[in-house]
Amino acid sequence: MITRSRWLALALTVVLATGAACQARDDRPSRTGHPAPAPAARGFTLVASGDVLPHMSVIDRARFDAGGTGYDFRPMLAGVRSVVADADLALCHMETVYGENGDYTGYPTFKSPPEVARALAATGYDGCSTASNHTLDDGADGIRRTLDALDRAGVRHAGAARTEQESRTVTMHRAGAARVAHLAYTYDTNGIPLPEGQPWAVDLIDEDRIVADARAARSAGADVVVVSVHWGTEWQDAPDDRQVALARSLTAARAGRLPAVDLVLGTHAHVPQAYEKVNGTWVIYGMGDQIAGEMVNHDGAKDPRGNQSTLGRFTFAPPARPGERWQVTRAEFVPQLFDVDAGRVVNLNRALERGAEVKAVRDRIRDVVLSRGAAQDGLVMGK
Repeated sequence: MITRSRWLALALTVVLATGAACQARDDRPSRTGHPAPAPAARGFTLVASGDVLPHMSVIDRARFDAGGTGYDFRPMLAGVRSVVADADLALCHMETVYGENGDYTGYPTFKSPPEVARALAATGYDGCSTASNHTLDDGADGIRRTLDALDRAGVRHAGAARTEQESRTVTMHRAGAARVAHLAYTYDTNGIPLPEGQPWAVDLIDEDRIVADARAARSAGADVVVVSVHWGTEWQDAPDDRQVALARSLTAARAGRLPAVDLVLGTHAHVPQAYEKVNGTWVIYGMGDQIAGEMVNHDGAKDPRGNQSTLGRFTFAPPARPGERWQVTRAEFVPQLFDVDAGRVVNLNRALERGAEVKAVRDRIRDVVLSRGAAQDGLVMGK
Protein backbone atom coordinates (compact mmCIF):
# COMPACT_ATOMS: atom_id res chain seq x y z
CA MET A 1 0.00 0.00 0.00
CA ILE A 2 1.29 3.48 -0.88
CA THR A 3 1.14 5.72 2.21
CA ARG A 4 -0.01 9.33 2.17
CA SER A 5 3.55 10.49 2.75
CA ARG A 6 4.75 8.41 -0.21
CA TRP A 7 2.03 9.97 -2.34
CA LEU A 8 3.20 13.40 -1.17
CA ALA A 9 6.75 12.61 -2.17
CA LEU A 10 5.68 11.38 -5.60
CA ALA A 11 3.46 14.39 -6.21
CA LEU A 12 6.14 16.81 -5.07
CA THR A 13 8.73 15.13 -7.28
CA VAL A 14 6.59 15.94 -10.31
CA VAL A 15 6.20 19.56 -9.23
CA LEU A 16 9.91 19.96 -8.62
CA ALA A 17 10.90 18.25 -11.85
CA THR A 18 8.70 20.66 -13.78
CA GLY A 19 10.24 23.64 -12.01
CA ALA A 20 13.76 22.33 -12.52
CA ALA A 21 13.15 21.94 -16.24
CA CYS A 22 12.15 25.59 -16.41
CA GLN A 23 15.12 26.79 -14.37
CA ALA A 24 17.93 24.60 -15.66
CA ARG A 25 21.33 26.27 -15.81
CA ASP A 26 22.33 27.56 -19.21
CA ASP A 27 25.49 25.64 -20.14
CA ARG A 28 25.89 27.18 -23.59
CA PRO A 29 29.37 28.60 -24.20
CA SER A 30 29.87 32.27 -23.47
CA ARG A 31 31.78 34.56 -25.80
CA THR A 32 34.98 33.37 -24.15
CA GLY A 33 34.23 29.82 -25.28
CA HIS A 34 33.65 28.58 -21.70
CA PRO A 35 30.30 27.59 -20.21
CA ALA A 36 28.45 30.51 -18.67
CA PRO A 37 28.85 30.43 -14.87
CA ALA A 38 25.85 29.38 -12.84
CA PRO A 39 24.30 32.30 -10.95
CA ALA A 40 25.08 32.32 -7.25
CA ALA A 41 22.21 31.12 -5.10
CA ARG A 42 20.55 33.98 -3.29
CA GLY A 43 18.62 34.02 -0.07
CA PHE A 44 15.03 35.05 0.41
CA THR A 45 12.70 36.75 2.86
CA LEU A 46 9.52 35.10 4.11
CA VAL A 47 6.69 37.08 5.70
CA ALA A 48 3.82 35.42 7.56
CA SER A 49 0.72 36.85 9.23
CA GLY A 50 -2.18 35.73 11.39
CA ASP A 51 -5.87 34.95 11.15
CA VAL A 52 -8.07 36.61 8.55
CA LEU A 53 -11.44 36.34 10.31
CA PRO A 54 -14.10 38.56 8.71
CA HIS A 55 -16.98 39.18 11.09
CA MET A 56 -20.11 40.87 9.73
CA SER A 57 -18.79 44.29 10.71
CA VAL A 58 -15.72 43.60 8.56
CA ILE A 59 -17.87 42.42 5.66
CA ASP A 60 -20.03 45.54 5.96
CA ARG A 61 -16.92 47.70 5.87
CA ALA A 62 -15.73 45.97 2.68
CA ARG A 63 -19.10 46.69 1.08
CA PHE A 64 -18.78 50.35 2.07
CA ASP A 65 -15.26 50.48 0.63
CA ALA A 66 -16.62 49.06 -2.62
CA GLY A 67 -19.13 51.89 -2.87
CA GLY A 68 -22.08 49.72 -1.94
CA THR A 69 -21.64 47.37 -4.88
CA GLY A 70 -19.66 44.21 -4.19
CA TYR A 71 -16.92 43.97 -1.58
CA ASP A 72 -13.44 45.45 -1.54
CA PHE A 73 -11.06 44.24 1.17
CA ARG A 74 -7.96 45.79 -0.40
CA PRO A 75 -8.09 49.07 1.56
CA MET A 76 -8.13 47.09 4.82
CA LEU A 77 -4.74 45.58 4.06
CA ALA A 78 -3.12 48.55 2.35
CA GLY A 79 -1.25 49.53 5.54
CA VAL A 80 0.90 46.40 5.46
CA ARG A 81 1.19 46.00 1.71
CA SER A 82 4.73 47.35 1.62
CA VAL A 83 5.89 44.71 4.13
CA VAL A 84 4.03 41.86 2.46
CA ALA A 85 4.74 42.71 -1.16
CA ASP A 86 8.46 43.28 -0.54
CA ALA A 87 8.92 39.69 0.66
CA ASP A 88 10.03 36.94 -1.70
CA LEU A 89 7.35 34.72 -0.16
CA ALA A 90 4.34 35.90 1.87
CA LEU A 91 1.95 33.54 3.66
CA CYS A 92 -1.37 34.36 5.33
CA HIS A 93 -3.89 32.34 7.32
CA MET A 94 -7.37 32.29 5.75
CA GLU A 95 -9.42 31.10 8.70
CA THR A 96 -12.88 31.21 7.17
CA VAL A 97 -14.48 29.70 4.09
CA TYR A 98 -16.25 31.65 1.36
CA GLY A 99 -19.93 31.87 0.56
CA GLU A 100 -21.56 32.95 -2.69
CA ASN A 101 -24.29 35.17 -4.13
CA GLY A 102 -24.47 37.40 -1.07
CA ASP A 103 -24.92 34.53 1.40
CA TYR A 104 -22.29 35.74 3.85
CA THR A 105 -22.21 35.27 7.61
CA GLY A 106 -19.99 36.04 10.58
CA TYR A 107 -19.66 34.43 13.98
CA PRO A 108 -20.27 31.63 14.89
CA THR A 109 -20.47 29.98 11.45
CA PHE A 110 -18.50 31.99 8.92
CA LYS A 111 -19.03 32.42 5.20
CA SER A 112 -16.97 35.27 3.80
CA PRO A 113 -17.17 37.05 0.44
CA PRO A 114 -14.74 35.50 -2.09
CA GLU A 115 -13.42 39.00 -2.81
CA VAL A 116 -11.16 38.46 0.21
CA ALA A 117 -8.96 36.31 -2.04
CA ARG A 118 -8.44 39.14 -4.53
CA ALA A 119 -7.43 41.46 -1.70
CA LEU A 120 -4.89 38.97 -0.38
CA ALA A 121 -3.35 38.69 -3.84
CA ALA A 122 -3.32 42.48 -4.32
CA THR A 123 -1.54 42.87 -0.97
CA GLY A 124 1.20 40.52 -2.13
CA TYR A 125 0.36 37.21 -0.49
CA ASP A 126 1.57 34.18 -2.40
CA GLY A 127 -0.17 31.52 -0.32
CA CYS A 128 -2.36 30.89 2.70
CA SER A 129 -2.95 28.13 5.20
CA THR A 130 -6.61 27.11 5.12
CA ALA A 131 -6.81 24.50 7.92
CA SER A 132 -8.73 25.91 10.89
CA ASN A 133 -11.55 25.12 13.25
CA HIS A 134 -13.85 26.94 10.79
CA THR A 135 -12.79 25.08 7.62
CA LEU A 136 -15.94 22.93 7.70
CA ASP A 137 -18.38 25.74 8.57
CA ASP A 138 -20.09 25.12 5.22
CA GLY A 139 -18.94 21.56 4.59
CA ALA A 140 -17.24 20.42 1.41
CA ASP A 141 -18.97 23.16 -0.61
CA GLY A 142 -17.32 25.83 1.52
CA ILE A 143 -13.89 24.30 0.94
CA ARG A 144 -14.51 24.10 -2.80
CA ARG A 145 -15.64 27.72 -3.09
CA THR A 146 -12.72 28.95 -1.00
CA LEU A 147 -10.00 27.09 -2.85
CA ASP A 148 -11.59 27.94 -6.22
CA ALA A 149 -11.52 31.65 -5.32
CA LEU A 150 -7.92 31.49 -4.11
CA ASP A 151 -6.95 29.71 -7.33
CA ARG A 152 -8.62 32.40 -9.43
CA ALA A 153 -6.73 35.07 -7.49
CA GLY A 154 -3.41 33.26 -7.90
CA VAL A 155 -3.00 32.58 -4.17
CA ARG A 156 -1.82 29.07 -3.37
CA HIS A 157 -3.14 27.19 -0.34
CA ALA A 158 -2.37 24.37 2.08
CA GLY A 159 -4.39 22.50 4.69
CA ALA A 160 -7.69 21.72 2.93
CA ALA A 161 -8.51 19.89 -0.28
CA ARG A 162 -11.28 19.40 -2.84
CA THR A 163 -10.08 16.00 -3.99
CA GLU A 164 -8.03 13.15 -2.60
CA GLN A 165 -5.35 13.78 -5.19
CA GLU A 166 -5.11 17.44 -4.15
CA SER A 167 -4.76 16.36 -0.51
CA ARG A 168 -1.71 14.31 -1.51
CA THR A 169 0.02 17.18 -3.31
CA VAL A 170 2.45 19.35 -1.36
CA THR A 171 2.06 23.08 -1.86
CA MET A 172 5.41 24.27 -3.19
CA HIS A 173 6.64 27.84 -3.62
CA ARG A 174 9.73 29.29 -5.27
CA ALA A 175 11.47 31.91 -3.15
CA GLY A 176 14.75 33.15 -4.52
CA ALA A 177 16.76 30.02 -5.27
CA ALA A 178 14.85 27.95 -2.71
CA ARG A 179 11.95 25.54 -3.02
CA VAL A 180 9.70 26.08 -0.02
CA ALA A 181 7.10 23.49 0.99
CA HIS A 182 4.08 24.75 2.94
CA LEU A 183 2.11 22.33 5.12
CA ALA A 184 -0.88 23.27 7.32
CA TYR A 185 -2.92 21.55 10.05
CA THR A 186 -5.67 22.35 12.58
CA TYR A 187 -6.42 20.99 16.04
CA ASP A 188 -10.15 20.48 15.28
CA THR A 189 -13.11 21.60 13.15
CA ASN A 190 -15.40 22.69 16.02
CA GLY A 191 -16.77 19.19 16.27
CA ILE A 192 -18.08 19.19 12.69
CA PRO A 193 -17.33 15.77 11.20
CA LEU A 194 -15.30 15.45 8.04
CA PRO A 195 -17.50 15.15 4.94
CA GLU A 196 -18.68 11.61 4.27
CA GLY A 197 -16.15 9.79 2.12
CA GLN A 198 -13.69 12.70 2.36
CA PRO A 199 -11.40 12.02 5.34
CA TRP A 200 -8.72 13.99 3.52
CA ALA A 201 -10.74 17.26 3.28
CA VAL A 202 -8.94 18.98 6.19
CA ASP A 203 -5.50 18.22 7.58
CA LEU A 204 -5.73 17.60 11.35
CA ILE A 205 -2.83 17.91 13.77
CA ASP A 206 -1.09 14.61 14.37
CA GLU A 207 2.58 14.70 15.30
CA ASP A 208 3.56 11.54 13.42
CA ARG A 209 1.71 12.62 10.32
CA ILE A 210 3.21 16.11 10.28
CA VAL A 211 6.72 14.73 10.61
CA ALA A 212 6.08 12.12 7.92
CA ASP A 213 4.69 14.79 5.56
CA ALA A 214 7.65 17.07 6.24
CA ARG A 215 10.10 14.25 5.56
CA ALA A 216 8.30 13.42 2.33
CA ALA A 217 8.55 17.04 1.21
CA ARG A 218 12.21 17.18 2.18
CA SER A 219 13.13 13.93 0.46
CA ALA A 220 11.39 15.08 -2.72
CA GLY A 221 13.56 18.19 -2.87
CA ALA A 222 12.12 20.92 -0.66
CA ASP A 223 14.93 23.17 0.58
CA VAL A 224 12.80 24.71 3.32
CA VAL A 225 9.73 23.21 5.03
CA VAL A 226 7.24 25.58 6.68
CA VAL A 227 4.47 24.18 8.90
CA SER A 228 1.38 26.22 9.81
CA VAL A 229 -0.51 24.99 12.87
CA HIS A 230 -3.91 26.19 14.10
CA TRP A 231 -3.53 25.43 17.79
CA GLY A 232 -3.41 26.75 21.33
CA THR A 233 -5.79 28.17 23.92
CA GLU A 234 -7.88 31.16 22.91
CA TRP A 235 -7.22 34.44 24.76
CA GLN A 236 -4.09 33.07 26.43
CA ASP A 237 -0.95 35.15 25.86
CA ALA A 238 1.35 32.27 26.77
CA PRO A 239 1.55 29.09 24.69
CA ASP A 240 -0.12 26.15 26.38
CA ASP A 241 1.60 22.88 27.24
CA ARG A 242 0.43 21.17 24.06
CA GLN A 243 1.86 23.91 21.88
CA VAL A 244 5.20 23.77 23.66
CA ALA A 245 5.38 19.98 23.49
CA LEU A 246 4.48 19.82 19.79
CA ALA A 247 6.92 22.62 18.97
CA ARG A 248 9.71 20.70 20.68
CA SER A 249 8.95 17.45 18.90
CA LEU A 250 8.52 18.99 15.45
CA THR A 251 11.74 20.98 15.68
CA ALA A 252 13.65 17.95 16.99
CA ALA A 253 12.52 15.68 14.14
CA ARG A 254 15.08 14.90 11.46
CA ALA A 255 14.90 14.16 7.76
CA GLY A 256 18.24 12.50 7.16
CA ARG A 257 20.98 15.02 7.90
CA LEU A 258 18.55 17.93 7.99
CA PRO A 259 15.80 19.04 10.35
CA ALA A 260 12.39 17.94 9.10
CA VAL A 261 10.91 21.42 9.72
CA ASP A 262 12.48 24.86 9.22
CA LEU A 263 9.77 27.19 10.53
CA VAL A 264 6.55 26.83 12.55
CA LEU A 265 3.75 29.40 12.16
CA GLY A 266 0.99 29.39 14.76
CA THR A 267 -2.55 30.78 14.60
CA HIS A 268 -5.90 30.51 16.45
CA ALA A 269 -5.49 32.05 19.92
CA HIS A 270 -6.87 35.49 18.80
CA VAL A 271 -4.01 37.20 20.65
CA PRO A 272 -0.31 37.61 19.89
CA GLN A 273 1.87 34.96 21.49
CA ALA A 274 5.61 34.52 21.87
CA TYR A 275 8.25 33.78 19.27
CA GLU A 276 10.89 31.26 20.35
CA LYS A 277 13.86 29.49 18.85
CA VAL A 278 13.39 25.81 19.69
CA ASN A 279 16.08 23.26 18.81
CA GLY A 280 17.58 25.84 16.47
CA THR A 281 14.30 26.46 14.60
CA TRP A 282 12.03 29.50 14.91
CA VAL A 283 8.51 28.94 16.24
CA ILE A 284 5.75 31.55 16.33
CA TYR A 285 3.25 30.24 18.84
CA GLY A 286 0.57 32.69 17.73
CA MET A 287 0.46 35.65 15.38
CA GLY A 288 -2.97 36.89 16.48
CA ASP A 289 -5.89 38.12 14.35
CA GLN A 290 -4.82 40.24 11.40
CA ILE A 291 -8.43 41.02 10.44
CA ALA A 292 -11.38 40.56 12.80
CA GLY A 293 -14.35 42.50 14.11
CA GLU A 294 -14.57 43.78 17.65
CA MET A 295 -13.72 40.76 19.78
CA VAL A 296 -15.34 39.50 22.98
CA ASN A 297 -13.36 37.13 25.18
CA HIS A 298 -14.56 34.12 27.17
CA ASP A 299 -15.53 36.38 30.08
CA GLY A 300 -17.96 38.25 27.82
CA ALA A 301 -15.82 41.40 27.84
CA LYS A 302 -14.65 43.35 24.81
CA ASP A 303 -10.98 42.53 24.47
CA PRO A 304 -8.74 44.75 22.29
CA ARG A 305 -6.07 42.05 22.22
CA GLY A 306 -8.27 40.27 19.68
CA ASN A 307 -7.36 42.93 17.13
CA GLN A 308 -3.62 42.88 17.80
CA SER A 309 -1.15 40.72 15.90
CA THR A 310 2.29 40.42 14.38
CA LEU A 311 3.86 39.82 11.02
CA GLY A 312 6.84 37.50 11.18
CA ARG A 313 9.68 38.21 8.75
CA PHE A 314 12.56 35.78 8.30
CA THR A 315 15.58 36.13 6.05
CA PHE A 316 16.96 32.80 4.86
CA ALA A 317 20.47 32.31 3.47
CA PRO A 318 21.51 29.38 1.28
CA PRO A 319 23.59 26.59 2.82
CA ALA A 320 27.26 27.30 3.39
CA ARG A 321 28.02 23.82 2.08
CA PRO A 322 26.01 21.31 0.03
CA GLY A 323 23.75 19.16 2.16
CA GLU A 324 23.35 21.68 4.97
CA ARG A 325 20.15 23.54 5.86
CA TRP A 326 19.07 26.98 4.77
CA GLN A 327 19.75 29.25 7.74
CA VAL A 328 17.66 32.09 9.14
CA THR A 329 20.11 34.98 9.28
CA ARG A 330 17.63 37.60 10.46
CA ALA A 331 14.39 37.16 12.42
CA GLU A 332 11.95 40.05 12.85
CA PHE A 333 8.42 40.74 14.04
CA VAL A 334 6.27 43.66 12.94
CA PRO A 335 3.52 44.63 15.43
CA GLN A 336 0.18 45.45 13.87
CA LEU A 337 -3.37 46.36 14.84
CA PHE A 338 -6.74 46.10 13.14
CA ASP A 339 -8.48 49.42 13.71
CA VAL A 340 -12.10 48.30 14.00
CA ASP A 341 -13.44 51.86 13.64
CA ALA A 342 -11.54 52.63 10.44
CA GLY A 343 -11.56 49.03 9.18
CA ARG A 344 -7.83 49.11 8.50
CA VAL A 345 -4.77 47.02 9.36
CA VAL A 346 -2.17 49.33 10.93
CA ASN A 347 1.58 48.81 11.02
CA LEU A 348 2.14 50.15 14.53
CA ASN A 349 5.75 51.25 14.07
CA ARG A 350 4.88 53.17 10.92
CA ALA A 351 1.90 54.69 12.74
CA LEU A 352 4.18 55.82 15.57
CA GLU A 353 6.38 57.60 13.05
CA ARG A 354 3.30 59.53 11.94
CA GLY A 355 2.54 60.55 15.52
CA ALA A 356 -0.27 58.12 16.31
CA GLU A 357 -0.73 57.34 20.00
CA VAL A 358 -0.20 53.60 19.76
CA LYS A 359 3.02 53.15 21.73
CA ALA A 360 1.35 51.35 24.63
CA VAL A 361 -0.23 48.80 22.28
CA ARG A 362 3.03 48.36 20.36
CA ASP A 363 4.97 47.83 23.58
CA ARG A 364 2.47 45.30 24.96
CA ILE A 365 2.77 43.22 21.79
CA ARG A 366 6.57 43.49 21.94
CA ASP A 367 6.68 42.28 25.53
CA VAL A 368 4.52 39.23 24.73
CA VAL A 369 6.52 38.35 21.62
CA LEU A 370 9.81 38.49 23.53
CA SER A 371 8.49 36.78 26.69
CA ARG A 372 10.30 33.48 26.03
CA GLY A 373 13.77 34.90 25.41
CA ALA A 374 13.65 35.41 21.65
CA ALA A 375 15.67 38.63 21.85
CA GLN A 376 18.67 36.64 23.12
CA ASP A 377 18.41 34.51 19.97
CA GLY A 378 18.41 37.56 17.72
CA LEU A 379 14.74 38.42 17.19
CA VAL A 380 14.28 42.14 16.55
CA MET A 381 11.31 44.40 15.95
CA GLY A 382 10.96 45.57 12.37
CA LYS A 383 8.91 48.14 10.48
